Amino acid sequence: MPIPPGRSSRGTITPVPYPLALALTLLVEVPLYTAALAGLGRVRPARAALAGAAVNGLTHPVLWWSLRHAAAGPAAAYWTAFALAEASVCAVEAVLAGLLTAGRAAPAVRPDARTGTVRLPGPLLAAASLTANASSVLVGMLAAR
Repeated sequence: MPIPPGRSSRGTITPVPYPLALALTLLVEVPLYTAALAGLGRVRPARAALAGAAVNGLTHPVLWWSLRHAAAGPAAAYWTAFALAEASVCAVEAVLAGLLTAGRAAPAVRPDARTGTVRLPGPLLAAASLTANASSVLVGMLAAR
C-alpha cells in the first residue's frame, strides 16, 4: 500500500522544514496571543504581540528538537511524545506570557492584593496558550499534507 502524502512509513507526519514550521507558528500564534492578551487582558497590542513572539521563540526550538528525536521511534511513541510535549508547551507559554505581561495591563485589570502587581488571570493565559497552540498544530498538520 502506498504511503499517503505527508505521512512517513511509521505513521508520523513528515515534518516541514524548520523555517517554514517556525514561520507558520508565528503567523498563527502571534495574532491569537495579541487578540487574547490585548482584547481580553487589556495589555497594549504591541506588548501582547511581543509576548506571543517571545514565548514561541523560547518554546518552538525546544519542541522541534525533542520531537525530531521522538520521530525516530514507532508511531505510538511519537504521538505520545507529541501530546506530552504540546501540553508542556501550553503550560510553559501560559506562564511565560503571564511573566512578560505582568504589570503591563491597563488599570481596568485589578492589581494582585498581595503583591500590588497587575497580573492577567491564569485562565485567560491558559486559554490563550491552548487556543494558539491548537491552532498552529492544526495549520502545521495541514501544511505537512
